[in-house]
Amino acid sequence: MSVFGTYSQYYDLLYRDKDYDGEVQFVTELIQKHFLNAHNLLELGCGTGIHTEKLAGKGYSVHGVDLSPEMLKCAEKRRKNLPKTVAAKLSFACEDICQFRHSGNDIDTFDVVLSLFHVISYQITNDNLLAVFKTAKAHLKHNGLFIFDCWYGPATLTDPPSIRIKRVEDERVSIVRIAEPVIHPNKNYVDVHYTVFVRDKRSGKVAEMKETHRMRYLFKPEIDYLLSLSGLTLIDDMEWLSGKELDFNTWSGCFLAKNI
Repeated sequence: MSVFGTYSQYYDLLYRDKDYDGEVQFVTELIQKHFLNAHNLLELGCGTGIHTEKLAGKGYSVHGVDLSPEMLKCAEKRRKNLPKTVAAKLSFACEDICQFRHSGNDIDTFDVVLSLFHVISYQITNDNLLAVFKTAKAHLKHNGLFIFDCWYGPATLTDPPSIRIKRVEDERVSIVRIAEPVIHPNKNYVDVHYTVFVRDKRSGKVAEMKETHRMRYLFKPEIDYLLSLSGLTLIDDMEWLSGKELDFNTWSGCFLAKNI
């Protein structure tokens, strides 16, 4: 089930301060280091397609998969406004990444599979994690590269998530989002309870929405083990964006695996 329901239409506004350019540059450098001649990518959990779009802008052909039709509607709207040469490199599918298998003739021929912005942490159970890793395996060329990030366990427990309030606005609406996390230390996940207030600037009306996002935090040994069960080999790990060694301050870990 998709957790991005009622406020998916405000997703891009809520994350307009996200450094998408920096993240795409980071991923591109990893690809160039480990699969220099990569040209076609599969993104699992592509959301509204901003990473996807920017990767296409760098010359990659990208197929994005997401479970939320609302998010993909935003992605398609963005694609239609792109230059034709870039738009032609993009395609999307509304599918569950735990079960997805590409229906085209090029299954097993992706150079790189990506899963960004903690999509892996939305896979709460070991079965779902294993299923997504097997999806990556099924769509990778020999020596193809799988790159993903997730909540990293040591930092999650050392510096537990706290209540956060975010305020954003544009010409139409102003939004206040309250995130109230509840950690479940014996289950290795955090329930992030979101309360979102959206004020329509024109009418003055305020809508309230509530969603809970359950996030799994992961440790390197279990990632290594689940990848190996999927037929993938962990080849590198680091802090997301900085490239530093993983430690107790690493909230977002980045992992690279190969289909060897």
